[in-house]
Amino acid sequence: MDKAMLDFYSNVILSSFSQLTATGASALTDGVMSHDRVTRFLNSAPLSSRDLWYRVKPLVRSIQSAEGVLIVDVKGHKY
Repeated sequence: MDKAMLDFYSNVILSSFSQLTATGASALTDGVMSHDRVTRFLNSAPLSSRDLWYRVKPLVRSIQSAEGVLIVDVKGHKY
């Protein structure tokens, strides 16, 4: 698994406020990360909810609060 791409994609997901596309992810880097590379990464190895959780868990735990909630809806997304 390409850990740099997993890190990039995790950050993009966390900072996205709407549906995300490979082209949109590429645009966030002004084209430095090509949309083809994002697509190849997503199609290369099946990632589970568990894989994503282990990646984002440290950040979520660092900002968790009894005063609010974070809701992530991944229904229908292939990752």
